[in-house]
This record gives sequence, C-alpha cells and structure tokens, in this order.
Amino acid sequence: MKIAFFDTKPYDQESFDILNKEYGFEIDYFESRLKKSSVSVTKGYDVVCIFVRDDVNNEVVNQLAENGVKLIALRCAGYNNVNFEAAQNKVQVVRVPAYSPYAVAEFCVGLMMALNRKIHKAYTRTREANFALNGLTGFDIHGKTVGIIGTGKIAKIFIKILKGFGTKIIAYDIYPDEEAAKELDYQYVDLDTLYKTSDIISLHCPLTKETYHLIDDKSIHKMKDGVMLLNTGRGKLIDTTALVEGLKSGKIGSAGLDVYEEEEAYFYEDFSTKGIDDDTLSRLIMFPNVLVTSHQAFLTKEALHNIAETTLESIDQLAKGEKLTHEIAYICDESGCEVKDVE
Repeated sequence: MKIAFFDTKPYDQESFDILNKEYGFEIDYFESRLKKSSVSVTKGYDVVCIFVRDDVNNEVVNQLAENGVKLIALRCAGYNNVNFEAAQNKVQVVRVPAYSPYAVAEFCVGLMMALNRKIHKAYTRTREANFALNGLTGFDIHGKTVGIIGTGKIAKIFIKILKGFGTKIIAYDIYPDEEAAKELDYQYVDLDTLYKTSDIISLHCPLTKETYHLIDDKSIHKMKDGVMLLNTGRGKLIDTTALVEGLKSGKIGSAGLDVYEEEEAYFYEDFSTKGIDDDTLSRLIMFPNVLVTSHQAFLTKEALHNIAETTLESIDQLAKGEKLTHEIAYICDESGCEVKDVE
C-alpha cells in the first residue's frame, strides 16, 4: 500500500514511522495540505492520510478517484472538511473516532483553571520580576454550575473530572444519554435553561449544519453575566464576531479557546516573526480575559500513538479486503441523507 501523508508535522511522522514497522507500508510525507493545488501528487497512491486542515472538496474528491486513490484516512475524529456526497461510491473514508478522550478532557480542565486563576498572566509577570497580585483574582470552581453542550466520550470524562471539584453539571444533547446522566449524576436540560443557569459553558459537540454558530448573539444574550465559555471542539461552533461583542460588553467574563473558526490560515504554524493579518484573531489574543491555544488539546503521546495505530489498522483492513471498522459515509434512507458511521 502506498500512502500520501499530508500536512505532516515532526510528531506525526515519528509516531507513524514507529508503528509502520509492523506493516511495512510505503509512506511519503508531504508538508503541504491536501487541496486543489496539491491533489495532483496523489496519482499512484492507494491512500491519502489527512488532518483537519486539508480541504477535500468535490473537485479534490473527483481527482483522487481519477488518480486511483481508494481510501481517505482521516487521522482525527472530525470530518467536516470532506465532501462525503462527492466521495459516495468513489472513495472510502475512515477516521479515528476516539484517539484519546482523556487528552482533550484534561486539557479543557487545564484551560478552565488557567483562565480562571490567571496562571498564564501570573507566569508572564513573575518572569519579569512582577510579583503583584492585582488583577489575578479568580473564583472557586466548587459549587458552580457547569453547562456541557454535547455529551460524547470526551464530555463524559470532563464531567467525571469536574465532579471532583464539587460542581453541579447540567447538559444538552440532541441524543441524551439518560443512563450516563444517572450514573455520573448530571441532568439534561434544554439549551435556554443551560444558557441562563450556567456559570461555565463548555462545548463538546460536533460541527454540523445545526451546530454552526451555535453560540451567537442570541444565545450569548441568554447567558448569565460574566459566564466563562470554553471551546475545545470546533471553531465554527462560535460566531467570533458575537463573541468579541460579548467580551466587550462584559456579558462573557472570560473565554478559553483551543479552536478558532478561521484557524486554518494560522494554527500549527509559526507566525512569530511574520505577524498575523486576521484582525479578529488579533483582537481575541489581546483580550486579558481570553486564553487562545493552537488546537493542541489532542496532543499527548498516548493520543498520537492511538491515532497512528487506528489509522494504520484501517489501511491494513483495506489491503486485506476486510470490512473497514471505522468507515464513515454519506448514507441515505427513507428519512433522508446524512454522514454517519457505517455499521
């Protein structure tokens, strides 16, 4: 099997090379992303391995099929960057549904604590021999109400950790897991109730047509004054313009963001000597009550190992003509069409 690996970073190649010793696949690593201008290099490859920033639109899918590519292997859980309708009956698609829910959940807790207790600001101050405490006041997490939107694997681990702080957990999900709610002692509520009563709101839902800009002017208006907003999911869950206005008015007391809706142009790259020309991102970074990280919540040794292991297993299944355990596709039935796991 010949694999074209796009948007390669050193940690990607290291983890895949270690595990590929068991399979012996031929992997060519490309630093560029897979998109219209780079898809021509895939001719002669059986598989393309991509990440969240690669743009697999209709034209790219058709070119992949013409080039003989049989499989698009997403080394991530999200798949909103792939045109599945175009891929139908042309190229199969697999993903890594759960590389390390602990990595993301633990990072989200760390983001919450650092943001609340101003740890990032204190670190900068003390490096400059400034030991003043003014402006570093936080609040007790204990006793606060945390609203969780989306209750998948990551959210459930996040909830377990939060229980150790003595918080009250409420949640919203279009497919509520009442058994888990009973076991973990949290309560499902409607979105309006979650917005109105939560001191902290954390987003853990996938990006779909329904969740695009879930957090907008209307939803922010319903929230408690001074609410903390956390997003380790997808950037486009939040209307950034509305977020900025909420921060300016004080409606949003603080925001911890590991994702940004226009992150493709900047995240994972070094712009420290170039600067950035995205005025909205620049504005977010300058807010003293906003903590932005570069989509790093997944980045642990365990997660990288699991990503490589699951991806290479899927490619091995393709090579052997076996059922692809982690395949996702555009599936239609009498109720309509949607992208979902192939059972």
